[in-house]
Amino acid sequence: MAVIHHTTLKPTKVELLTSWLPTRPWYAGGTGEPQLTKAGGFRLDDPAGEVGIEFMVVTDTSGPSPHAYLVPLTYRGAPLDGAEHALVGTMEHGVLGPRWVYDGCHDPVLLAQLAALLEGRVHAQAQSVSDTPDHEVTRSHAGDDALPAAFATITDDPEGTELTAPQGVTLHLHRVLRPAPDGQPLPEPGSTGHVAGAWSMPDGTRVRGLFATLSAGPRP
Repeated sequence: MAVIHHTTLKPTKVELLTSWLPTRPWYAGGTGEPQLTKAGGFRLDDPAGEVGIEFMVVTDTSGPSPHAYLVPLTYRGAPLDGAEHALVGTMEHGVLGPRWVYDGCHDPVLLAQLAALLEGRVHAQAQSVSDTPDHEVTRSHAGDDALPAAFATITDDPEGTELTAPQGVTLHLHRVLRPAPDGQPLPEPGSTGHVAGAWSMPDGTRVRGLFATLSAGPRP
């Protein structure tokens, strides 16, 4: 299990995301600087114990209405070869030293563990407490076939990030999060799996929604 260190980060994760989020095609804010607050998320464990894996939710209140974003991140003690385009930034960790922070959609360690989560082989872990499952995260996967841990194409669009495997499997990450109307997120029509979770709105209301959707072919 990953150990959560309660220590200083320079710059903080929110500070890194403040400059990075507006560069994304799915960023729905205005032209001003985002006003971000950490609002939820969960972690996954790297079996090798080398890479930190976090699915962070942040809310942005800079515009007329708030938006919530899902940001999968990985934290590494050295640069990831070939992933310069996915670098969110670097930070100094008070215990672990320099850390390279990546958009986790481009990190094979995160993708392998996300596949394991969808299949039910691993459990989501609490974001800020060591060795504690996060029971607010739910998942499903229809079928017995193993999910791909690598994808041929990774594309950002205004709705999120689309990852497509050579065998046609598509994983859609919902970057702009939308609360489920009744608080019970349901898989999208035609999907073969999903991950859902919870986050806090700026007024403190706790809501739930889809984080990721899996389908056997292109998403409808």
